[in-house]
Amino acid sequence: MNFLLPGITDLIDILIVWIIVYRLIVLARKVGGYQILLGLGLLLIVYFIASLFNLEMILSIFGTLNEYWLLVIIILFQPEIRNILAKISHTNILTPFQRIPKKSIYAPLTNAVDTMSFLKKGAIIVIENEIKLNKFIETGEKIDAILSSKLITSIFDRNSILHDGAVIIRKDRIVAVKVVLPLTQNIEYRRQFGTRHLAAVGITEESDALAIVVSEETGKISVAMNGSIQTGINVEMLAQIIADHSK
Repeated sequence: MNFLLPGITDLIDILIVWIIVYRLIVLARKVGGYQILLGLGLLLIVYFIASLFNLEMILSIFGTLNEYWLLVIIILFQPEIRNILAKISHTNILTPFQRIPKKSIYAPLTNAVDTMSFLKKGAIIVIENEIKLNKFIETGEKIDAILSSKLITSIFDRNSILHDGAVIIRKDRIVAVKVVLPLTQNIEYRRQFGTRHLAAVGITEESDALAIVVSEETGKISVAMNGSIQTGINVEMLAQIIADHSK
């Protein structure tokens, strides 16, 4: 029965596959890739039911698509696949437990957001992650300044010539102001929110950035990431979100 016992190469093979699968699941959860998994799962369920009850028309459709299944998946899930591929290129898939410490940026940032929320200063701040935002930085005014609460609040002062557009933060520095961001085309969001919130969602649809919005009308804080937005955030929640995002 020794042939049933795994050898060292078998164990290495299993370990590598486990690490890759684990990292892909984590990545799918992070970037919203579960939409693809759910879609594929639904197709498998339909195929199973059709096979079980011998539904010839559905089976014939699956048979026709058999040679082109990869092309069909790419067409159906093109936006999600593009988003995942963009982010997976910046993900180290073979280091599931590695955490690279980053310099803390939450104190001056959260203080600034708290102040602007109290004063009802409209603002949108984008924290760059692994995917570089160079093409968006080019649309604004480049600066290279140490992140500080006073600087951020002064940038978004209504009398400042820099208050329109977004601020982009890279690590512990402000790299650009007056940045033009893409607006999400999500119909549900377009019905609910104004330009700043739509821009926050838009930039997180195209990158792994974190976007923070302060409403000029209500002073409420919102956070967007992975193409979705959460409103009614308090400062303590914001600090935790930034900390988790920066891991």
